[in-house]
Amino acid sequence: MKSNKIIQFSFLLTAMVGFSLAGCNKDKLNQGSTDITTMQQLTTDEINVENAMNDAATDADATMSFRGNQKSTGGGLPCNATIDSTSILHDSITLFITYDGLNCNGTRNRTGKIEIKKAVHTHWGQAGATVRYKFINYTVTRVSTGKSITLNGTKTFQNVTGGFVWQLGFGVTSIIHRITGAMQTTFDDGTIRTWNIARQVTYSGAHNHMMMTIDGLGSVGEYNNLITWGTSRNNEIFYTQITQSVKHKELCGGDPVSGITIHQIPSENKSATITFGYDNNNQPVTGDECPTKYRLDWQRNGNSGTKYVLLP
Repeated sequence: MKSNKIIQFSFLLTAMVGFSLAGCNKDKLNQGSTDITTMQQLTTDEINVENAMNDAATDADATMSFRGNQKSTGGGLPCNATIDSTSILHDSITLFITYDGLNCNGTRNRTGKIEIKKAVHTHWGQAGATVRYKFINYTVTRVSTGKSITLNGTKTFQNVTGGFVWQLGFGVTSIIHRITGAMQTTFDDGTIRTWNIARQVTYSGAHNHMMMTIDGLGSVGEYNNLITWGTSRNNEIFYTQITQSVKHKELCGGDPVSGITIHQIPSENKSATITFGYDNNNQPVTGDECPTKYRLDWQRNGNSGTKYVLLP
């Protein structure tokens, strides 16, 4: 009899512990879900904007290569885009790329314009050359999701090393560009993000097998290695730092395949560390495998958690 009571007590104790742990896990899950919503959205926005800008930068490089040589050289001109005739006013040359269709790999649909201005005697292929890009209702829709963003604003590009991106694999191992500027992004739900840019892009590899390595160059107050900072679509002041170079792989649709960024939102005392390069099993990718997820480690007011999130 005594033995039966002990067994019954053991079952009861096990059940109580199980319910207690389940409750703790549930609370932790709910708490984590609440804390990371805006951080997850900030990361998604960052990836989508980065990919759209990478496409535009490659197009502009190809266009300026074409204009400089009066013929298509290597990488070719942008797909489904019209290059307006060059106009010269005072000491500036201006040309427009007008979009109306898919990019060359069929992953993103583009409309709108990019205006490119440079000094008359500036040749983009020369080391140190600087040009100015103006995005005019440049709308990019990701084919896989149907989600779109519209970019407006101005950026300054510096060709640090000289050369053209299409030359990669033909005696050129890397090309470095530095980009600064201020932009506005309008999302398809009508929300708006305004932000500053200070980034360095190192192109390596070869045509159709290119790797873009991104580093942050900005510094504001206590924050350094900033790639972007500004006001998110949730009207929160944010700072995004790169602590380990973020690599975007052309063969993976331009998605980030490795690297670490940190988002900081000081007014809410929250931050998130984003580590790129995970598969569907939440394991780091290896070899030529393309990632499907990233790892999000969040902190807020002494609480913390981890979540694996699908790439947008």
